[in-house]
Amino acid sequence: MKFILNIIWLVLSGLWMALGYVLAGVICCILIVTIPFGIASFRIAGYALWPFGRTTVERHDAGAGSALGNVIWIIFAGWWLALGHIVSGIALCVTIIGIPFGIANFKMIPISLVPLGREIVPTDQPFATR
Repeated sequence: MKFILNIIWLVLSGLWMALGYVLAGVICCILIVTIPFGIASFRIAGYALWPFGRTTVERHDAGAGSALGNVIWIIFAGWWLALGHIVSGIALCVTIIGIPFGIANFKMIPISLVPLGREIVPTDQPFATR
């Protein structure tokens, strides 16, 4: 079932949202100082392509640097990506078939706003960390 949901997600919303994350990642990698943001953006792009069967958990080893990085991320890229999830989620919720995908878009807003200090793990291992 996860496979079917992911295929439908890819067509309806995943490809477009992943392209937004890849664009943010490329811009961040061009500016040398923001390469960690680019890496986080590429990681989330993979999650935006194939979200069903995976979830995000907090990393316990993340410190004050990731909190400061998240503030910078919100200002420059996070709110644009969150806005994309909001618009896409509302558009998908217009139809009955799209409601689960709209809800999935709304669930991705927190990681689009604060990606540093989070890890993407399979849903059957939600407490797995490195």
